[in-house]
Amino acid sequence: MRIISKADQGQGAFNGGEIIENKPIGFPQDGGEVKPFSNLFYWANAVALKDSTIGLHPHQGFEIMSVVLEGTIKHYDSQMDDWVDLEKGDVQIIRAGKGISHAEHMSEGSRMFQIWVDPNLNKTMQQPASYSDYRAAEFKTIVNEGHSVKRIIGEGSDFALDTEGMQMQHIEVDSEYKLVVPEGKQASVYVLEGELAMEENALAVDDFIILEPGSYQTTGTGTIFELLTDQRPSYETYVEMMARRSASLR
Repeated sequence: MRIISKADQGQGAFNGGEIIENKPIGFPQDGGEVKPFSNLFYWANAVALKDSTIGLHPHQGFEIMSVVLEGTIKHYDSQMDDWVDLEKGDVQIIRAGKGISHAEHMSEGSRMFQIWVDPNLNKTMQQPASYSDYRAAEFKTIVNEGHSVKRIIGEGSDFALDTEGMQMQHIEVDSEYKLVVPEGKQASVYVLEGELAMEENALAVDDFIILEPGSYQTTGTGTIFELLTDQRPSYETYVEMMARRSASLR
């Protein structure tokens, strides 16, 4: 169990600080303790202090998920050539494939996760780009004693992506929740709000936790966001590919 505080995460900003970000997994220039692992390449928590637009920019290969946590996000892409509104609880995925350009507008006070995951780039770089919007009402919430779980990716959800082995869920803890990480998996957990503890370790808002296989008792009242990935994807990831190429040039 590894807890990375907000202070130890990467930092970034757009448009002179109109949008600020802490990044559990950032680019090298962002700083931060955690580097890409499994097929998780990038994870940013973005907050708009003012209405602000991130201009048109390109992507290739990766799958990019935008999870709206607060407020309203507007998304534009070069394939659809139109703007789409995304509200709290909505999730979008861009399957960047051979290439696509997009822009985002965040309303003041809005907040979102943007998470890049690494499918098998040897395949996806040969595919046309596509995207899907999933509305908050489409995700089922299962209420249990002490907690409720909204499944975004995995059994019971229509969310489709090419990256293998992923599960994603939004968990409201009322008193307790047992988080189970199966063998062969790894969990990445973000604390969104509340006063929580995991295995008697006090958690702070914006903490990022990496968990190996096992069972972890979470207590208190608050909200967490969990993403399960394979410890070892069946294909060479982008980071592994770049490391191999760099080693061959030495």
